Amino acid sequence: MEILKKPLLTEKITQLTEKLNRYAFKVDPRANKLQIKAAVEKMYGVNITAVNTMKYVGKLKSRNTKAGAVSGRSATYKKAIITLKDGETIDFYSNI
Repeated sequence: MEILKKPLLTEKITQLTEKLNRYAFKVDPRANKLQIKAAVEKMYGVNITAVNTMKYVGKLKSRNTKAGAVSGRSATYKKAIITLKDGETIDFYSNI
């Protein structure tokens, strides 16, 4: 099971990073906080003080096409907010 799917980089999360030293990741829905903490510490080599998780249920989507109304659902996912110790950072752009 791959715990960390991808880092989330939005304006809101960037503000959290600048003010409170928090980072967000899209994670496996079955992963718990201890697994998420271990995965981030192993991958980025940082010390974590807190892990907060949120589950998002996919929204219903519908659109009209030539064939009629098509309905579906966007994906369900889990998000983790990681708080690092003071003075530590994660550089997502170093691997590019």
